Amino acid sequence: MKELRVVISGGGTGGHIFPAVSIANAIRELRPDAQILFVGAQGRMEMQRVPQAGYEIKGLPIRGFFRPLWKPANIGVALDYLKSKHMAKQILREFQPQVAVGVGGYASSAALGAANSLGIPTLIQEQNSYAGLANKNLAAKACKICVAYDGMERFFPADKIMMTGNPVRQQLLDSKMTREEALKTFDLSPDKKTVLLVGGSLGARTINESVLNHLDEIRESGLQFIWQTGKYYSAEIAEALKRKGQPENLHLRVMDFISDMAAAYRAADLVISRAGASSISEFCLIGKPVILVPSPNVAEDHQTKNALALVNKDAALYVKDAEAKDQLIPLAIKTVADDARLKALSENVLKLGLPNSAKIIAQEVLKLANAE
Repeated sequence: MKELRVVISGGGTGGHIFPAVSIANAIRELRPDAQILFVGAQGRMEMQRVPQAGYEIKGLPIRGFFRPLWKPANIGVALDYLKSKHMAKQILREFQPQVAVGVGGYASSAALGAANSLGIPTLIQEQNSYAGLANKNLAAKACKICVAYDGMERFFPADKIMMTGNPVRQQLLDSKMTREEALKTFDLSPDKKTVLLVGGSLGARTINESVLNHLDEIRESGLQFIWQTGKYYSAEIAEALKRKGQPENLHLRVMDFISDMAAAYRAADLVISRAGASSISEFCLIGKPVILVPSPNVAEDHQTKNALALVNKDAALYVKDAEAKDQLIPLAIKTVADDARLKALSENVLKLGLPNSAKIIAQEVLKLANAE
């Protein structure tokens, strides 16, 4: 059996990195001898997270264009792109992969562009319901395009599309922890309903302000809250709670970052979250009722499109970012008290889950590499 060599490229956010690492792990499960090299963007999250997951990564000086595009600073960005593509070609020539995988993000546009010019087969994995610019530009020369939403032929050639779903963090699916055990890890009571608020690893200002605006309702609700503020906002939140006087009997676990998301999800009766594609895929696979607050600060407002794909199937609730400070916490308190509503949301979101995504994508990678 010939040696299998695969390049995986992309990143910028956890939403790109988690699927990329999951695909790499699935390739290794099928072919333990596989040599896998990641290509990322210098200074971005992947340069830390990928080595932590046990894989080698090479960084490119690539970065995003400024808006509007005619800004003079974009001359430097364009030069960095050309330099990155040249560096990517060198990396690919030295590593000699049989296939290159792109998961979106700045680095994948250079790495897969270089792979296309060298005649290396490419596979794209698009997490969102609205395709990113890098993946749209790479689609014409891709051999296979793995997607998680219906209707993606709006962006990609229909004959290349394969519905696989998004790979998620395996530990979330493997966790055998009970609800009681999970609540104990947060020092919370098994007798109270629990709401989990997460805004991603960096936090979400709107979700944080929604909590601070409704501390009295939270105290009077008799509920428990696990609140991930994000490291960026943690000092500000601590100061605000001190100023407002955090009530003694308020069951509010405030954390800047939750390392064990499997326990947090297990503990929660309802989740409040941004609408990133990876998070949504996790909710679908674990069947968790969720209120989505799409971030307005993303390309093409794709988080709103992700959220509506669930809302239209009664598989999630949705609050606009601009309305969240007034509506989010009252809606959460009302929803978590309604067992029938929680049950319906859980059942409907589970129907949308696509299990084994990483393994299915890994099998496609092996086919392209002629290395099954």
